Amino acid sequence: MSESDLLCRMFQAWREDIDSVPFPQFRELTIPPQKTRAEIDLARRPAARTANPVRRADTGW
Repeated sequence: MSESDLLCRMFQAWREDIDSVPFPQFRELTIPPQKTRAEIDLARRPAARTANPVRRADTGW
């Protein structure tokens, strides 16, 4: 039982230490506007490179 009492006292001391530090208060939470997936896709489309360039009809095997 003494080990259990020691653990309880250690936990209580830890809890008091945690509770002694004030939690930060925020007046206003500012979250920047997020882009939608469609906006990201539109932004990437002009910059996208194709792996296979357009084939010309006059070249063959």
